[in-house]
Amino acid sequence: MHQAFVFMKLSEFTASHFAAAVAALLVSYGSSAVIVYQAAQSFGATSEQMNSWFTSLGLCCGILTLWFSIKSKVPVMFAWCTPGAALMIGMSGISLPQAVAAFMCAGGLMLLVSASGWFDRLVRLIPATLASAMLAGILINFGSRVFVSMQTQTLLVVLMLATYLLVRIRLPRYSILLMLAVGFLYTAAAGLLQTDKLAAAAPALQWVNPEFHLGTIISVGVPLFVATLVGQNVPGMAVMRAYGYDTPGKPLINGSAGATFLFAPLGVFMVNLAAISAAICMGRDVDKDPAKRYYANILMGVFYLLMAACGGMVVSLFAALPNELLTALAGIAIFGTLQANLVAAWTDEPTREASLLTLLVSASGMSLWGIGSAFWGLLIGVAVYHLNVKTSRK
Repeated sequence: MHQAFVFMKLSEFTASHFAAAVAALLVSYGSSAVIVYQAAQSFGATSEQMNSWFTSLGLCCGILTLWFSIKSKVPVMFAWCTPGAALMIGMSGISLPQAVAAFMCAGGLMLLVSASGWFDRLVRLIPATLASAMLAGILINFGSRVFVSMQTQTLLVVLMLATYLLVRIRLPRYSILLMLAVGFLYTAAAGLLQTDKLAAAAPALQWVNPEFHLGTIISVGVPLFVATLVGQNVPGMAVMRAYGYDTPGKPLINGSAGATFLFAPLGVFMVNLAAISAAICMGRDVDKDPAKRYYANILMGVFYLLMAACGGMVVSLFAALPNELLTALAGIAIFGTLQANLVAAWTDEPTREASLLTLLVSASGMSLWGIGSAFWGLLIGVAVYHLNVKTSRK
């Protein structure tokens, strides 16, 4: 891997690779950094321990993204489990050492599922059209938020949207990058950048000895495992399949689950495959050649490591930016991906009814028993698909 990276020409990296990596980073951090911060607070983490969470998460995600993207030459991206972090917010009566033990158990369970081969079998049951419908359903919510954000920062969002649409006419590869630049420039000029929220803090790693407690493992570890499996890893693998990347899931899940188990005491509560942010680096806008789209993920891995070096500055950095900028960037950046998946979802006529149900359920934002709409959309869609296949044979 090292030799492949050394001999890779810097000239092969384009502005579209850079723009996709920046957009994916902002979507990944901007939408969930505060959630992770609040989850750490729930277990009584100190400021130094919170710093360790962001430092270790950035290191693990960066190293895994770099290693697997370069090794497989496929756009692979890892992230932390945002739904899992959301589940932990507000939990009381659980100490950080007990929570760490639960994180290790969740990672161990994920490793068991992957190593046994069950995970790859599960992914093969999902038709590519349903995976596209699921992703389209999730992305519709992101895309629609662009126009909701116009209510509070009309000029900022209009300028970003207009820049994206106009630049795409002649320079589609630079549309996201220039849109981002316009957004930042307007933010600074309009005084919307809250520099008082920026705080310098060196990266830190602090080990917490795990304390195994059965009740905590059941209440924290098991839900975290389920949320990661059905809300992150299955959709993440399905997204890769929808874009034609057939990389085996086993080594990817083994790597992320193993990293979670080993580095949970430093704050790695769960690392997994990314889905929505990963899709930003897989579309045609990134590179017309699918074999070169992983260049964006190499940059993404480097950015992860840079964010790890920022340590405790991560939350304050995103807090300094207006929410409307992050919302607009996340929404506009996935327009191309959303369009491609909407088209792909209807390409196979026998699966259209199942695709429609998958899209509607995924877009609904419903949650049952702590499990999000992406899983239920896939479950209902796959059930309808197999039912239609079975009845059509009679």
